[in-house]
Amino acid sequence: MNVVIVGAGMAGVQTAVALREQGWAGRIRLLGAEPHQPYDRPPLSKAVLLGKAEGSAFEVDFASLGVEVELGVEATGLRAADHQLDTARGPVDYDVLVVATGAEPVRLPGSEDVPGVHLLRTLDDAQRLRPLLVEQRGIVAVGAGWIGAELATAAREAGCEVTVVEAADRPLAGAVPAEVAAHMTGWYADAGARLLTGARVAALEEGAVVLEDGTRLSADAIVVGVGARPATGWLAGSGIELAPDRSVATDDRLRTSLPDVYAVGDCASFPSARYGERLLVHHWDNALQGPKAVAANIVGAGTETDEGVYDPVPYFWSEQFGRFVQYAGHHADDDELVWRGDPAGAAWTVCWLRGGVLVALLAVGRPRDLAQGRKLIERGAVLDRGRVGDAGVPLKAAVV
Repeated sequence: MNVVIVGAGMAGVQTAVALREQGWAGRIRLLGAEPHQPYDRPPLSKAVLLGKAEGSAFEVDFASLGVEVELGVEATGLRAADHQLDTARGPVDYDVLVVATGAEPVRLPGSEDVPGVHLLRTLDDAQRLRPLLVEQRGIVAVGAGWIGAELATAAREAGCEVTVVEAADRPLAGAVPAEVAAHMTGWYADAGARLLTGARVAALEEGAVVLEDGTRLSADAIVVGVGARPATGWLAGSGIELAPDRSVATDDRLRTSLPDVYAVGDCASFPSARYGERLLVHHWDNALQGPKAVAANIVGAGTETDEGVYDPVPYFWSEQFGRFVQYAGHHADDDELVWRGDPAGAAWTVCWLRGGVLVALLAVGRPRDLAQGRKLIERGAVLDRGRVGDAGVPLKAAVV
């Protein structure tokens, strides 16, 4: 039996590792579109960008695992009826296929051929940007999401002049509500970075970002970080079911609508019984955990076990402006928000409750809250609101 994994990022690599750990004895081929040895992405916006590391290759001995790694192989199509993956190098036969092609950054229209415009998604991206930070060039970042904040953090640490432009009225507009983001806005100024909100980009030019109000921001480098979308364009015409957000729509075992085809990581969405909706999670932990379920289902095909059901508590972290920010769970606009600690201080937490049940939390400099809260979310624990709001009470002691 031949398992082909298309995509050599965290999700693809961990699928190969999990298959061997769970006893898969058949052939495993791991195909990566980039020419580099498979590498981890979080260090790109930190150590690699600041020149503290040359790369972030996974410490995986593929040879000893019997995993065949093939680099520079880009998937171009899928013919499920023939059990063949089409690539730029020709067709690849599979018995089982795992789609792990991740996500691709959203580009601003008209920016593709403008000199000095950068993205920060790949190792090559980070290596192109690094000399500009070393030379302390002026940076304008478009987008004040997680990647924009991390880029601004690294650029300020390197001594660059930094301006961050955000079309919304606050940073992290798509991730946290206004009342939470309000206490994170000042982090930019405290770090010496300039944040412009409600600022829509009209055009990117060589050496400048032009805003809709006519403001012209000079820049030695422009970095666009306005989001990412599932890298699934190559699946057009394959018959695979895609969700409205263009992610591969899997079931709760990460099986796709096509026989013998699974999908995992940033390119796939899954139905969450815990939250009652389909989730698309573009974060490292999802790419680490999902492969275990994929491997369990491939190895135990025909014997459905609980290990093969995928319904995690989403988790991610971000290091920005000297703060360690962690988030676990999934909240909705109508969930009750409870503060723990002073948001004007260095350490605080926000908890979201739904009918008294903890469904999500964001912790700034309070890792113990995150660790305890994540377990409580997994349990579906009902908490006492008053004790949750007392930062001196451990979260685990707030259980009713």
